[in-house]
Amino acid sequence: LEGIPQHLKHIRTRIRRLEAGWARTLVTATRPLEERLTTTRILNRGDWQDETGPEVAPAVFGFLPSDSVAKDRRLTRLDLAQWLTNDENPLTARHFVNRTWKQFFGSGLSNVLADLGAQGEWPSHPELIDWLAADFRESGWDVKKIIHKMVTSEAYQRKAAHRYELKDLDPGYRLYAQQAPRRLDAEFVRDNALAISGLLNTEVTGGPSAKPYQPAGYYKPINFPTRTYPTSMDENQYRRGVYTHWQRTFLHPMMANFDAPSRSECAADRTQANSPQQALTLLNDPTFTEAARAFAVKLMEVQDDQELIKAAYRCALAREPRQDEMESLTTFLKLQRENIAEGKDDPAKFLNIGHYRAPENLDQKELAARTQLCRVVLNLHETITRY
Repeated sequence: LEGIPQHLKHIRTRIRRLEAGWARTLVTATRPLEERLTTTRILNRGDWQDETGPEVAPAVFGFLPSDSVAKDRRLTRLDLAQWLTNDENPLTARHFVNRTWKQFFGSGLSNVLADLGAQGEWPSHPELIDWLAADFRESGWDVKKIIHKMVTSEAYQRKAAHRYELKDLDPGYRLYAQQAPRRLDAEFVRDNALAISGLLNTEVTGGPSAKPYQPAGYYKPINFPTRTYPTSMDENQYRRGVYTHWQRTFLHPMMANFDAPSRSECAADRTQANSPQQALTLLNDPTFTEAARAFAVKLMEVQDDQELIKAAYRCALAREPRQDEMESLTTFLKLQRENIAEGKDDPAKFLNIGHYRAPENLDQKELAARTQLCRVVLNLHETITRY
């Protein structure tokens, strides 16, 4: 805190108090309790007010291996953590590699992520999940190493959905003879647009929740107490989607439209649906309008229309546009310029949506036309889909 002006003394005091509170929290969270806070009993016919049942202590289920667990004392959370990662318990490593595999391949080796037992799904490649789990555990639970193995595998690097002879043989992409195309999760859809535009704020890790734009009065039905939603009007507006403020039963509209779970209960996997609301969100949500504007600012130095479209495709899709795409977008860009020139569209009103402002020395009419082009590119199905 050295070098902070004296008039910011109250901030220094606040920081020291927070640091002291954080230190006390760490001690409380990691130190075993001297006395048990509660006593757990078997409830007589489920009556939680009946305290006559026999007391029970923490223990491993009888049908699970427990040789590594102490038998001469009351077990603690540390014992649980050590048992979860012990060699006699293979489930932790299997669950982790299965869920990690799902992140990269679209589905787990066992597609029922929440249950690797008899009520789940038998793995499509049993030997592979066993080998990955064993390698992960023997590497010292090295997450980076297991991810490196997956993304450098031949299966991961294959093209997406290009072998039409497999359409009937492997409709669910479970043979991994080709990559499975799938839409990005809700948070990633937003992050991807901000990253393409250059607005994504990756400088801050952790901290208070960010509050992206949402419709006015969205929290009006909430009472006891009533809620307000002060939209973040600084760099917090462009933080990753994982930091978005979460209000139970009133999920952020953009997140809800892209199938984010409500978090009222654990969701090991997410459903994915295609709906008109998703396209409308990508076109009209202020976050995506701003992203399109910042994207257009990046491309203002490109003079030729065809080179402009090529640059937009390279940045957003990492490929060159096809001839039909080039012709369609060239016509679209020309139409936008004509509408602005004839006064049908007001570039000043359009360019003032949201917090971000483009440099004033740029041609505002041309910027507005190019922003419309960038809105189309950000709305493409390919932009929000992993291949």
